[in-house]
Amino acid sequence: MSVPRMNFQQSKSWPRRRILALLLSCAALVACAAAAGTLLAQDKNPFAGDAKAAKLGESQFRANCAFCHGLGARGGGRGPDLSRAQKRHGNSDSEIFHNIHDGIAGTAMPAATNGGIGVGMSDDEIWQVIAYLRSVEKKASTGAAGDAAHGKELFYGTAACGTCHMVNGKGGRLGPDLSSVGGSRSFEYLVESMRSPSKRLAQGISEPLKDFSQEYETVTVVTADGTKLTGVVLNEDNFTLQMMDTREQLHLLQKDKLRSYEKSRESLMPAYDQKMLSDKDLQDLIAYLLAVGAQ
Repeated sequence: MSVPRMNFQQSKSWPRRRILALLLSCAALVACAAAAGTLLAQDKNPFAGDAKAAKLGESQFRANCAFCHGLGARGGGRGPDLSRAQKRHGNSDSEIFHNIHDGIAGTAMPAATNGGIGVGMSDDEIWQVIAYLRSVEKKASTGAAGDAAHGKELFYGTAACGTCHMVNGKGGRLGPDLSSVGGSRSFEYLVESMRSPSKRLAQGISEPLKDFSQEYETVTVVTADGTKLTGVVLNEDNFTLQMMDTREQLHLLQKDKLRSYEKSRESLMPAYDQKMLSDKDLQDLIAYLLAVGAQ
């Protein structure tokens, strides 16, 4: 079947609305093509390898990101270590861009808009932050080698970490859940946490990875009937205290009815010195946490 051609005279008879609709459709197609080009452009950082842009990115990072991710992007507060090459939510430039731009659902990571991260960032500023992250990124974590299988034995055995800490639903509740700590904290951070557990607590640095971060301050109380309880603070206000004792029993206490009440930034966790845990065993233990965190 042949299709009749439309001559100029026939085209003059077209309603203006049809012509306008055709023009709008063409404009929409052009806009879609431009948007697609923009999305493709976002797959690669336009500031890759630019030292000046990385320096600007460092300023943006300090202003908007360091509160959660720490100075130097090595973790702190509520955010993970971003200086490692392998990241939980994607390693490519485009994945990192979208994680910052749009936030990460199901986590504490907000979108980089006003009311989200800091004062908000433009697309170029986000790319500059990524350039900065690449400049501080460690291609391989030093000192991370170890026997993860032996580390797991230590965790639930002689090192007794599992008495207070949980990994993937197994272990105690008195200390922080360590299921994801290996994927969010540097090797050096984990060593310090084992060798000097009171150091960060004394500095007032709270543990991350919770919707409401917790400092795990040590508390000792004597109740009205003379019972002495020692544990960690879960929550408190001017009038009440919620705590978990060393037997993992929960207590909700009224402060004005306590005989004594004392908080301390000396951690309940023992300091694992060389006598308690050799460097080799410590390395194996951390290798286990890193292996679990990478899953």
